[in-house]
Amino acid sequence: MSEQQLSQLDWEKVDNLLPVIVQHAVSGEVLMLGYMNQEALSVTQSTGKVTFYSRTKQRLWTKGESSGNFLNVVSITPDCDNDTLLILVNPIGPTCHLGNTSCFHPASSDWGFLYQLEQLLAERKNADPDSSYTAKLYASGTKRIAQKVGEEGVETALAATVNDRFELKNEASDLVYHLLVLLQDQDLNLSAVIENLRQRHTK
Repeated sequence: MSEQQLSQLDWEKVDNLLPVIVQHAVSGEVLMLGYMNQEALSVTQSTGKVTFYSRTKQRLWTKGESSGNFLNVVSITPDCDNDTLLILVNPIGPTCHLGNTSCFHPASSDWGFLYQLEQLLAERKNADPDSSYTAKLYASGTKRIAQKVGEEGVETALAATVNDRFELKNEASDLVYHLLVLLQDQDLNLSAVIENLRQRHTK
């Protein structure tokens, strides 16, 4: 957050406690809602870890100070009225004290599911090949994974050419799945692809 944005925050309007929406920087999932006074915001900016003001304990508390499940700040953005903050974060572990990724569990978006799928595929990179199709695919090597992406790409295109929407949906699902596996095999993820697309878009 810039110095100009910081100076424009309307603390008086909210009795010196700004509502703060915390959102996963990659999946877009809303993780929690908290409140900050000016000191909590200052600590958050200086440490890079989200720190709130607890209305019940009447003190500052850094999310994760006891559990280790910190919220690492990516960006802080005020809303149009300068009386609410949106903080994008990369969370360490689950955000909710109940062990869920979000305090609003089980709410989840389509894009959030795609992120969860990518995380699951990453976890299976070194798993026993007999434990799942994904683990077996990794064990078969890059050439076989790339071949599967090519096959699914052709089948997706063929389904579209004959206007078979049912098969197109299925083949596109297979294509996306195998592409995610290939990216993981090459130590890449969707975030890298999205950033590349963003850079192309701004040229």
